[in-house]
Parts: sequence; structure tokens; C-alpha cells
Amino acid sequence: MNHKILVAGLVAGTFALPAVHPQQSGAGEADVLEKLGSFQSTGTTEFTTIDQNSSSADAIRKTLERISLPDGFEIDLYALVPDARHMAVGAQGVTIFVGTRKMEVWVVTDRDKDRVADEVKNFAPSLAKAIPNGPCFSPDGVLYIAEQNRVLAYPAAELFHASPDVVAEPVIPGGELIPEEFVSYNHAARVCDIGPDNKLYISLGQPYNVPPKKHRDVFAEYGIGGIIRLNRDGSGREVYTRGIRNSVGQDFHPKTGNLWFTDNQVDGMGDDIPPGEINRQTEKGQNFGFPWFGGGSVRTNDYQDEEVPADVVFPVVETVAHAADLGMMFYTGSMFPEHYQGGVFSAQHGSWNRTEPIGARVMFTPVDAEGNVTGETIPFAEGWLDENGEYLGRPVDVAQLHDGSLLVSDDRAGAIYRIAYQAPASQ
Repeated sequence: MNHKILVAGLVAGTFALPAVHPQQSGAGEADVLEKLGSFQSTGTTEFTTIDQNSSSADAIRKTLERISLPDGFEIDLYALVPDARHMAVGAQGVTIFVGTRKMEVWVVTDRDKDRVADEVKNFAPSLAKAIPNGPCFSPDGVLYIAEQNRVLAYPAAELFHASPDVVAEPVIPGGELIPEEFVSYNHAARVCDIGPDNKLYISLGQPYNVPPKKHRDVFAEYGIGGIIRLNRDGSGREVYTRGIRNSVGQDFHPKTGNLWFTDNQVDGMGDDIPPGEINRQTEKGQNFGFPWFGGGSVRTNDYQDEEVPADVVFPVVETVAHAADLGMMFYTGSMFPEHYQGGVFSAQHGSWNRTEPIGARVMFTPVDAEGNVTGETIPFAEGWLDENGEYLGRPVDVAQLHDGSLLVSDDRAGAIYRIAYQAPASQ
């Protein structure tokens, strides 16, 4: 479907989406989608609005006083957003859509452009959602949300987010992203992006620490433990990336167009192995080594007796073990100094079962215009892990505002932070 025509029809009130059949997504859900597509009210009237002046805001600002940053950078609270995960910044720069691992997507608005949220409320409350972790925007303003086992397109989300009823078009109907027998809360946080080819890329983490060999064929068929690519209308689905354990962060290099993504390594092998990964993909179908490798070049115990595929691609960056590298993005703004431009900012969520916790920080990796890593991955913002090993926050994702400042989401504190740069005054 041509989304530009759809948006024009929505504004004029003349375009209706085709009906969704009950077998596609469950009878109740299908009824709601059909009503929304026909511009009918569902009867939903109430939003959940988050008080931005609660005592939580003061406590979070206190935590931010301990965050260390390079000279010239400062961090502030942008918004209180419960369970904040991956972010999609709207084309107009007024709205940010924030996914969660629960049941809500939040809309964060900054109408007066003072770089602090004016309002945070849930998006499209008339439509039930399940782990809607991954929102992403297309260049022409269509919002896609990758859920646990469904992908929906919201062609006019920025225009109509103030209404509880927002038109939603199934891209992959409920129950068809992966087979229902493999639906799990484990590794079910999807992310999505629109590539330079105008296609939709969606990560599919596999639900095991290391998957049983008996599931290998069906996982390969659906792209579970990989990244799938499809046309924006849902057609032409194919497995683009193989050999991933659980990627929850991806972006395309602004010059080469290559897909880069983080990957989380196997648990239970010790505190210091295997390493986490940042990967670079240069062509369709490349294999990044899992489950033969648990991270980097460290073999898994489960597959150590098997011959390794000859075409394995190893990561361009190995990160510290079990820091849980999640969201990542290439910095394309002009606010930050030249050293940061074109490089990768990535969020480390923090370890969950390491003897000594590690992570809970934002990392930076310098990358040149040809897509080569030119230096070490180092901490950029840290301090959410205190001296007692307690997490005061757990960064999940990074996103760029139109002014070039950096947003960081935190699902432990339930917040989004804004990091800005101001050049020190010359002496």
C-alpha cells in the first residue's frame, strides 16, 4: 500500500483500510483494527498520562549529578517514561514514540521546543499491544512498531496521536512473525529500521540461551536468531542476517549503507567470556556465527563438536562480556565535536548475573566515512552503576534529536535523558 496516498486520504477523511480477517490476529483484535481502518470510534476515551513533576523526577536528577561525561557535555532529564525502551523521533521533532517490554507505547511531546517534555501519555490505547519494544519511522513519516509477534504500521501517527483511535495497518499480522510455539518473553524485544533500500528490517532474537539443534531448520526458515527484511507492505519477506543470538540494536552506516547491529552473547560461561558484539554486514545472507560461537570467537559448549560454517563473519568490535549491548546509532548531527561525527553511540544495559556487575553506560566507537572502526570502544556516559553494585539506571537505547543532542532511554529509572554539548569558552 502507498503510505503517502494513505496519509493524504486520512487527512481528507476519504481513505479506508481493507478489513482484517479474524484468523489473522484474533477476533477481538481484528474487530478493533477493522473499526480503526473504517474511521469508526472504538469507544476508548481515556489516556494514561505521566506526571512530569513527581518526586521521581527529583530523584532521577539527583542520580544524574553522578554521571560522568567528556568535557563540554551535560546530561539532563528529558522525560519520565515508564519502562522506556527503544525510541523513534518524529519527522517534525515534536513527538518521540517510546516502546516498552510491557503493554504500552508512550508518546513524548515537546511542543515549546525547550528540550524538556511537556507531556507523556500512552499511544493508541484502543489497540492492545504485546511487548511493543521496537518503534521506527520511515522517511515519509510512517511509524512501524515491532511487537512480540506482530508488526503494525501507523501511517499518520504524528498527526493523530492525540486521539485514542489511530489507524493501524497490519504489516505482519498477529501470530505470523514467528510460529506461536516459539513465542516467549525471553529475547522477544524486537527492533526495526527502514534501510536505504526502503525496506523494513526486523530483528528476531531466538528464545533460548543456546537453541536445541532440533529447531535449527525452522529457525532458519523464519529468521529466528537473525534479521529479516521485507517490503513495507509486508510482502517479500526474506532472511537477511543469520547467526545472531539476540540483537536489540541496529542502524545503517550513513555513507556505505551497510547494516550494523549489536548482539548479546551466551550466558553461563563465566564472568569474562564470551564478549559482546557490534557487527557490520556488507551483503545479504551473511552468517555471524551463532550458535557455534557464543560471542566473538568463543565456541559454545553445545556446538563445540560441530564443524563451523566456513562463511562466518566475526564482529568488528568485541565489547566487555555480559554488559548487554542494546540500542545503537550512528551520530549524524553537528552539535557534537568532529571526533564524534559518524561514530557509533551504543547503550549497555548492564549484566544481570555477572559476579561483579558491569555496564549501565553509554559507549562510543569511532567510525570513519568508509565504515571502518578507527579506535577503541570507550565509555561516553557512565555512573548509573554505583560503588555497591546497585543499578541506579539501565540505559537501553540512544536516539538523536533534530538539534544534534543525544537521547538515552532507561527502563530501570523509567526515564529519557538528553545529552547536549556546549563548547567551552575560549581562554
